[in-house]
Amino acid sequence: MLRKNLGIIAAACIALSSCNSGKVGTDNNKDIVASIDLVTVVDDKVKVEIDPGKFQTETATFNIPKTVPGTYSDDNYGKYVDDFKAYDYQGNEIASTRVDQNSWLIANAKKLDKVSYMVSDTFDTEYDIDSPVFSPAGSNILKDENFVLNLHAFVGYFKGSEQYPYQIKVNYPKTLEGVTSLPKVVTEQETYNTDTFGATRYAEVTDNPIMYSKPDTVDFKVNDMNITLSVYSPTGVYSAESLKEGIETMITAQKKFLGNVDATKQYTILLYLSSLATSDAKGFGALEHNTSTVVVLPEQMPKEAIQNALKDVVSHEFFHIVTPLTVHSEEIHYFDYNNPKMSQHLWMYEGVTEYFANLFQINQGLIDEEAFYKRINDKIKNSRLLYNDAISFTEMSSNILSDEFKDEYGNVYEKGTLIAMIVDLTIRAESNGETGILDLMKKLSETYGIEKPFKDAELFDRIIEFTTPELRSVIDTYIVGSTPIPYGEFLEKVGLELGTKEVEVGYFLNGQVPYISADKDTEEIFILEEGTLNSFMTDLGIQNGDVINEINGVKYTLKNVYDLIGASRTWNVGDAITVVIKRNGETKTLTGKVTKPTAKEVGIIVKDLPENSKEVQLRKAWLKG
Repeated sequence: MLRKNLGIIAAACIALSSCNSGKVGTDNNKDIVASIDLVTVVDDKVKVEIDPGKFQTETATFNIPKTVPGTYSDDNYGKYVDDFKAYDYQGNEIASTRVDQNSWLIANAKKLDKVSYMVSDTFDTEYDIDSPVFSPAGSNILKDENFVLNLHAFVGYFKGSEQYPYQIKVNYPKTLEGVTSLPKVVTEQETYNTDTFGATRYAEVTDNPIMYSKPDTVDFKVNDMNITLSVYSPTGVYSAESLKEGIETMITAQKKFLGNVDATKQYTILLYLSSLATSDAKGFGALEHNTSTVVVLPEQMPKEAIQNALKDVVSHEFFHIVTPLTVHSEEIHYFDYNNPKMSQHLWMYEGVTEYFANLFQINQGLIDEEAFYKRINDKIKNSRLLYNDAISFTEMSSNILSDEFKDEYGNVYEKGTLIAMIVDLTIRAESNGETGILDLMKKLSETYGIEKPFKDAELFDRIIEFTTPELRSVIDTYIVGSTPIPYGEFLEKVGLELGTKEVEVGYFLNGQVPYISADKDTEEIFILEEGTLNSFMTDLGIQNGDVINEINGVKYTLKNVYDLIGASRTWNVGDAITVVIKRNGETKTLTGKVTKPTAKEVGIIVKDLPENSKEVQLRKAWLKG
C-alpha cells in the first residue's frame, strides 16, 4: 500500500486504471467522483458529494446499499443518510424524492451536476436499536480521532452505473492517516490533506474499507504478499507493532497451507478496539473483503485473548481470498445491493472458509489434535442446539434474507464448517488420502477466477467432476437435502468416534452456549434456571437461578457483562475467588479457588487402533497432508 505523495505519474496511473467508455452520461472521460469531508464534522455527521457526470436519461435513481456481501442481512444503510440534495450546474437545488429508505429519484436528471448528503455513523446507535449493523460492517465518526469508512455506508451509486469507474476523494485532518488496500495519492492542502483513490467499479469501492486514525501501522512481507496492520486503540494500550508477531506467524502458516493459491499481493488488516462505551461498537468479529478485513474487538481484552481472537477471526477472513474472492457465483460477482439474489453456496463461501481457518492450525502445528477435535465438537453441538438441523442448506442459503431463514445465518459457521469436513473426509477416503477439499478448491480456482464467476446451479456437477462420484449422495442428502448429518459415520473413516467425555469449557460459556443470562429490566446477571452447570460452578457452590452481584469486589450487571467475560479469561487455576450472589432473595458470599471448568458431554474420542491401520493413516493425511 502507498502512503505518500506519489506525484503526477502515480495520479495518472490511478486515472488510467479507472478509465471506461460508454458511461451513463455523455462525459465519457470523467469518472464518477465521490468526495468525503472528514474535516468539517457537524453533529457527528460528515458530508458526502457524488458527481456522476452528465446524464442522458430524463430521470436517475440514487441508491445507498440495503445489504452488502458478507453480511447477509438487510441493514438499510440509507437510514443513516439525511439532508439529501441534488444540484444543477449553476448550483441551484433541483427536485428529488426519497423513494424508500435507501433510494432517491431525481426527476430532471439531464440538469443534474451532483448530489450531496450527510452521513451518520452506525457505532453510535448500536445500543439503541434492536438489530444494529454488525460493527465490522459499520462506520465510526469520531472527530479528529478516528473514522472507520466501510465505504458502502458513505458512497452510493446511480442505478445502472454500478460497472463504471469511481474516483474517491477524502479530505481529512493532517494528524490522521488513511489505511486501505487501495493505492492512493496524497495531496497536502494548507490545513488538511486529501487522499485520492481509484476504483474500476462500484463493487471495488465497497470492497475496500478505509480507517483514518493517528498513525499506528506496521507492514511486513509473507513471501511475495505485503501485509499491512493498522490499529486504533483509544487508550493506546495496544499498538500495531505489539500485535505484529502473532499475525505474521499466523499468515505465514496460512500461506504455507494454501500453497500456490495466491489471489492478492496486498492484504490489509484494520483493527478497531472498542472502549465499550454506549456510543461505541459492541459487535465483535470481522467482515471479509477481497484484500482486507475490518476487525472489531474490545480494548479491555488481555493481550493473549486478543492474539487468540485475531488468530481465529483474521485467519477466517484471510482464507476468503480462496472463496469468494477467487471462486464465486454470478450472484456474488454482479451483486445487487438493493435487491440481492443470494447464492445457494454459503456452505462454501463461509463453511469451507471457516473449516480452513481451523484445519490449517492443526496442519501447521499451531494447535494440537485435542484442541482441533474440541473445535469440531463445539460446532456439532452449536449446530444442533442453536439452529434447525433439519433444513436444506442450499435452500437456506438462497433465502437467507427472508424472515424464515435469516436467524439461521450463524449456522454457516457451524454446520457449514461440518459440511466442508464431511466433503473433505469423503474425498480423502475415496482417494486413499492423496487429495482433499483444498485440492478441490485449487482446481475450482484454476477453472474460475476473480473475474470469472460460475453459474450457481452448475457448481455441484463441477465438484463431482473434479473429485469422486461418491460425493453425489453426500451433496444430495446433507447439503441439498435436509437430513441431519450422522457425524459418527464420517469420523469413523479416520479412526474417531463420538462418546461421552469430560471436556474443558469456559467459566460462563460452553462454546457459544452461555451458562448465564440477564434481566433487561433489572439488568441483573443470573445463572440459567435450567441446564447442567460446569465443574467450576458446582465446586464453588453456584446453583441454577443464582444472581451474580459481584466477583472479587467488582459489581457486574448487564451494562458490563463483557467485562465479566473478559475478566474470567484472566483467571488462573488456584487463584482465590469470592462471588457474591443472590439466591431466593437472600445475599450469600461464596469463596474458594478457581478451578478448571469442565463438563460431561458427547465429544470426539480417538479409537484405539494400530498405527498402520487404514483409519490412522487416513487421519494423518487429513490433518497433516
